[in-house]
Amino acid sequence: MAYYRQVGNVPPKRHTQHRTPEGGLYFEELMGEEGFSSDSSLLYHRHIPSAIVDAQPWEPPSLDVSPNHPLRPRHLKTHELTQDWKAQDAVTGRRLLLGNDDVRLSYVAAGESSPLYRNAIGDECVYVESGAGTVETVFGALPVRQGDYAVIPRATTHRWVPEGNEPLRLYCIEASSHITPVRRYLSKFGQLLEHAPYCERDLHGPEGLLEAHGENVEVLVKHRGARGGITGTRYVYPRHPFDVVGWDGCLYPYTFNIADFEPITGRVHQPPPVHQVFEGNNFVICNFVPRKVDYHPLSIPVPYYHSNVDSDEVMFYCGGNYEARKGAGIGQGSITLHPGGHAHGPQPGAYERSIGAEFFDELAVMVDTFKPLQVGEGGLATEDEAYAWTWAGGRR
Repeated sequence: MAYYRQVGNVPPKRHTQHRTPEGGLYFEELMGEEGFSSDSSLLYHRHIPSAIVDAQPWEPPSLDVSPNHPLRPRHLKTHELTQDWKAQDAVTGRRLLLGNDDVRLSYVAAGESSPLYRNAIGDECVYVESGAGTVETVFGALPVRQGDYAVIPRATTHRWVPEGNEPLRLYCIEASSHITPVRRYLSKFGQLLEHAPYCERDLHGPEGLLEAHGENVEVLVKHRGARGGITGTRYVYPRHPFDVVGWDGCLYPYTFNIADFEPITGRVHQPPPVHQVFEGNNFVICNFVPRKVDYHPLSIPVPYYHSNVDSDEVMFYCGGNYEARKGAGIGQGSITLHPGGHAHGPQPGAYERSIGAEFFDELAVMVDTFKPLQVGEGGLATEDEAYAWTWAGGRR
């Protein structure tokens, strides 16, 4: 994210001696992307960061998927997964909804603090549907609240700590790549440009460092397995990994709140790329926020019918009323999958009903993938099987 930050105590020049008050050396760790050729940060530890005293297999939550065959649009009701939220945590409680080799979409409602966790497969972008808490990380504490995207770089040791008496509801987008701001929003040096719908002031990094202590500390690591699969390992560290006294660089976790996204509108209906907020390898993330809509005198504000010839489209409905889906049973926490090869658009009546509208009060997070998505066990458990036939008034 080429946006430099410095937190805590670092030496004046990198890769030089940085000594403790007692005269010993702090241990410098370079955390970098793309083999020393992209963004990185330098962290200074009290203890050797690579020291482990045990490693055992760990089985992550189920990643089994089933093909979307026969091909049909789907509606998933994520809130049906949350009855036991008080006993769930934000890592081991995730239920896989949809996934492919590039991205996995999960949902969890958490009431318990998670174990220490590190995703070594790719970056995570976690949307906070409701609730509040803190993501405690090796970089420091990252407060999260409703509407936040928490972008957590690959291999960042962290844990989720919910706050209050309500569940922390999370929509988890796990990549097999890095997740970054949109390239067309960036200058050649990485600054967000004037036409971007947000800027660096809207990005919030960790607040202060964490001074955690302890011995024989467990960390769950999700990582690459045999034949391209995903597996996990439970490490035991002799000292707590949150022993950083300072760090600096351009690679770190941060939050961006959806309320800080400035919508791009026009005289006629604008295509989904104007709503884009992040991108990964073979997928993009967009958000649809409350906004004024098309102002041409003959405009039709809801989307035109369209065929996703190159992608699958996933919408997570997280606030307001999504005008195009009225009459389809969509509610708070719903997810729809409109796969490539299926023409989709507004529900019957929504097209005509939208004429003359000046404002849409809707909130949704969209993920478009360029490889077909398959359905996870959480998706199969929450499917509204009547959804595919709603454009025709029901199955015949």
